[in-house]
Amino acid sequence: MKTRSNLVLIGMPGCGKSTLGRRLAAMRGLRFIDTDKLIEADQNLPIQQIVNLRGVAYLREVEASVLNRLDVQNSIIATGGSAVYSQIAMQHLAEQGVCIYLEISLATLMRRVKPSQNRGLAKLPQHPLPRLYYERLPLYQAVADITVNNNWPLTAVRLSILNRRINDYIKHTSIN
Repeated sequence: MKTRSNLVLIGMPGCGKSTLGRRLAAMRGLRFIDTDKLIEADQNLPIQQIVNLRGVAYLREVEASVLNRLDVQNSIIATGGSAVYSQIAMQHLAEQGVCIYLEISLATLMRRVKPSQNRGLAKLPQHPLPRLYYERLPLYQAVADITVNNNWPLTAVRLSILNRRINDYIKHTSIN
């Protein structure tokens, strides 16, 4: 049986998955994987172009497929914001790692994600950020092993506290 040696970061676009993921990977000596980059490599297109050319449903299919094929250990995995829509993919990731939900308020999200940014679904007018936020919130909460309030800038102290919370969780749940 495989161990849950990965840390899987979930949350809305702009919540800090990539920023925190890279820093946490460096701190823990783990590999960093951005699943949006894997999707782009799989499709040979940027995420925004996939959405624009093929649509939201297609992006979700590709994302689920890429996540289901992901078989890594000792990695920090930053998922796309919509990964949580695939129950099978999230179950697969949860079997391989600890799911960490980077929670941010809607106000923080609105400040961080600008309309001009290429943010996949979050950029489409038919998917306004407040609607996506409230639609996804219970999905993130349902799969999270650890929830981290990520409304503030990432400092060395906050990173150290998060690292300690992860270690405590792993120690007390006997998943390693």
